[in-house]
Amino acid sequence: MCGRFALIAPGDALLTLFDLDQPFPEEAFAPRYNIAPTQPVTAARLSQTGERELTWLTWGLVPSWAKEPKMGSRLINARSETVAEKPSFRAAFKRRRCLIPADGFYEWQKLNGRKQPMYIHAQDGRPFALAGLWEHWQSADGSVIESCAILTTRPNELMAPIHNRMPVIIAPADFDEWLHPGPNPEMGLHLLRPYPDEKMAAFPVSAHVNNPRNDDAQCIHPLASN
Repeated sequence: MCGRFALIAPGDALLTLFDLDQPFPEEAFAPRYNIAPTQPVTAARLSQTGERELTWLTWGLVPSWAKEPKMGSRLINARSETVAEKPSFRAAFKRRRCLIPADGFYEWQKLNGRKQPMYIHAQDGRPFALAGLWEHWQSADGSVIESCAILTTRPNELMAPIHNRMPVIIAPADFDEWLHPGPNPEMGLHLLRPYPDEKMAAFPVSAHVNNPRNDDAQCIHPLASN
């Protein structure tokens, strides 16, 4: 699964990543080192006119048919193997896809009876995009929640010793195909694959990251070796 990630890159780096010319105040992109479920996340999606746009979504997908929004806290990830059929995700998979930028993500590796937090990032140090789905939910009183889930897949060779799942990373060359599912959305299923392990790196970090209230650079400091 993917239950925590970091987004440190400044706003101009995100606009470059998604090939956007969209004005945003720089303070809107303050570094975030420990993003957790139910928090707002930055996402790129298609606007109503079919153009890419950056927006903010709540992490934890609330299906349009849900009776109450707390259901979203259980739907932070969607398995790529079943996303096209699962009632909670299939409508979003067909019509509402997004890309969630990250500089790295965390996973907890089981070592000697304990869980060691690991920080996984791109080998080149640049931000990358996680495959996501988004939904629009409206309550009886008219209030709206736009939310998202991150897709996961089997691990690559780097991730396999750490965890049995990893988030799906979409390469920039595939952004258009992912965001434009077209009349046959299952064509996009081939993008939901493990990212090449040679393009990624990982290192252990301290238990500081275990508490989602800790949102500072200490979360990504490499753990000192003994």
